[in-house]
Amino acid sequence: MNQLVDKPLSINDISAMKRRGEKITCLTAYDASFSAVIDKAGIDMLLVGDSLGMVVQGHSTTLPVTIDNMVYHTQCVSRVRKRAYIIADLPFMTYSSPEIAAKNAAQLLQTGGAQMVKLEGAKVDCIRFLVEQCIPVCGHLGLLPQSIHQLGKYSVQGKEPEAAQKIRDDAQQLQDAGVGLLILECVPAALAKEISAELTIPVIGIGAGVDCDGQVLVLYDMLNIGVSKRPRFSKNFMPGNEGIEEAIKAYHKAVKSAEFPGSEHSF
Repeated sequence: MNQLVDKPLSINDISAMKRRGEKITCLTAYDASFSAVIDKAGIDMLLVGDSLGMVVQGHSTTLPVTIDNMVYHTQCVSRVRKRAYIIADLPFMTYSSPEIAAKNAAQLLQTGGAQMVKLEGAKVDCIRFLVEQCIPVCGHLGLLPQSIHQLGKYSVQGKEPEAAQKIRDDAQQLQDAGVGLLILECVPAALAKEISAELTIPVIGIGAGVDCDGQVLVLYDMLNIGVSKRPRFSKNFMPGNEGIEEAIKAYHKAVKSAEFPGSEHSF
């Protein structure tokens, strides 16, 4: 396990974790106080997710979140972190073209303090253009929350052979386009295991089984707070721990040792 140092991790550090077989830990963060606690607990990556639209703003989807919201919350997170690598979401309709994507991504890096931006789906042209502008990109496949009105409901993706192959093909295309990380959300554990083995970049799972290179959860879910029911793939880490920092440390330890997620958190 890495020694905690007062030096921000880079994408090279995160990639090295995959190469040496060390699991990568990630949690969402939206403000300075939680950012500081998560960072102190040793979590490797902070994701400033557009999930803030639901867990902070009280919306039923992530769609109302704006780029100004994301820049503001990324600033809050980045001001206090010392070590964790910071990824920020590009929200709905902020990457409808490569040029629009670059403009909004630049705000998250220049003003927000992010080190990488994340976008949903196989947006190969946008990703390639961003990478050409020296903007690090994290891909996101499987369940895509920004596509909820198209999907109709939040559900497991890639269960049928054709759908699974599409996700595998998209994952390879994203790596070829230059993404430095990939998040797989709500896909069968067996599929996520195959993709994690096939790709050279780190694959971070959420509801995607224990064989991904790392795990991410929404902070509020693993602390059992929030306005909606905790997803099946998450876990309440508060029981048996004295407080929030200890619960986060327990999550960190459980991911590093491959004790989480268990079969009950997978599909």
